[in-house]
Amino acid sequence: MSPTRGLPPGVGVATGAANGVTYGAATRLANGGAADGGRRGRVLVAKVGLDGHDRGVKVVGRMLRDAGFEVIYTGLQQTPDMVVAAARDEDVDVIGLSLLSGAHMTLVPRVLRRLVEEGLDIPVVVGGIIPAADAHTLAELGVSAVLTPGASAIEVVDAVAAAAAARPATAA
Repeated sequence: MSPTRGLPPGVGVATGAANGVTYGAATRLANGGAADGGRRGRVLVAKVGLDGHDRGVKVVGRMLRDAGFEVIYTGLQQTPDMVVAAARDEDVDVIGLSLLSGAHMTLVPRVLRRLVEEGLDIPVVVGGIIPAADAHTLAELGVSAVLTPGASAIEVVDAVAAAAAARPATAA
């Protein structure tokens, strides 16, 4: 599967800083030493559930790719089991879930539970229409970051890079 299959062409990335992390610093985290022979950070992005709106997740995938991550896009209508299996098989550093359907409080906990059942320590970043109260609950359940509409490219890259950097070295 091509790491950028289905992503729209021509999407650029702004430069700047968010949360004290420069775009360059986040890009270095994404690259994970690729210039020194190491592998680039790998991110699986997935649409879980019956949500059919995929433009945003494709733009996010392009942002991450432009920042140096290798992006694996699973496509629409994935089940929690499918996401976890793909994350395991692709040996990813971070899972990014996109949900616009309102099913985040059902589907995200299922993904987290399946990760535990599989013995996988992979951070999860969630993006979509997520009310603040639900974002707090998801964080308590173990989600690394919640991104809502309007998040900048820098915020997206920063959140994913921070999640990858926080992953225990033994899990990589």
